[in-house]
Amino acid sequence: MNAFIHRFLVLSVAVLAVVPSASSARTGGKSFRGEYAVTYLGLTVARSSMTSTLRDNAYSIEGSVSTAGLGKIFDDTKATLSVSGRISRDRAVPERAHTSYKHEKKSKSLTIDFAKGNVVGTKVVPPPKPRGPDWVPVTNAQLRAVLDPLSAFLVPASSPEQVCAKPLKLYDGEMRVDLKLRHVETSTVKLVGYEGPAVTCSARFSPVSGYRASKKSIKFMRDRARISITFAPLGTTGVYAPVRASVGTEIGTLTLQARKVEIID
Repeated sequence: MNAFIHRFLVLSVAVLAVVPSASSARTGGKSFRGEYAVTYLGLTVARSSMTSTLRDNAYSIEGSVSTAGLGKIFDDTKATLSVSGRISRDRAVPERAHTSYKHEKKSKSLTIDFAKGNVVGTKVVPPPKPRGPDWVPVTNAQLRAVLDPLSAFLVPASSPEQVCAKPLKLYDGEMRVDLKLRHVETSTVKLVGYEGPAVTCSARFSPVSGYRASKKSIKFMRDRARISITFAPLGTTGVYAPVRASVGTEIGTLTLQARKVEIID
């Protein structure tokens, strides 16, 4: 599987941890813990445990993700991650995002630093290998007003329909991608820890830079992948976050879903 899609799925699980914080919007801030799963053909391929806080205009998420069940047979990966930032009137503004991976016996860490929503530093350990002639390089201009894959899914909006109005500009430390959203429906969802309104957007994967132009998985995601994201409001904050997501890949559709949530303070 394409490396960006792998990281995108791992990090997207974590952002679900923000959803049940409706009470935090009314009390000035709470932290809580959640358990989440990624499934393929109904079988669990990854699990996640996250602790998140939304307090005033600041947000932070910390947690871990690991392959499980069927996924562990093909890809034994563990990751710890953290992100912090603030919510402005029209978007999340990250300050720092950090991820540490352990894949089989290999370890990797990634840190992205931001200033006023622009990337000011990316540190990858070990450094990436030399790129081939078909590599599409990332430019400085493409790193302005971008979001890490967690912060991108915290969407300030005055109505459900506006959640899908703006494209999500993602940078994962290597690849720049735009997810162009389109409103599909507004409905009601019932989950463990949340029951209420939700809005579903379809998303079109549009690679910008930081990838091999000849890579088949990128072409598949750009031309054929079906992506669906369902968002729910975070209490009265005016911020929406995902409660469910499905991503079509070359191997089939992967689904992300919250399983259990508990407030811890």
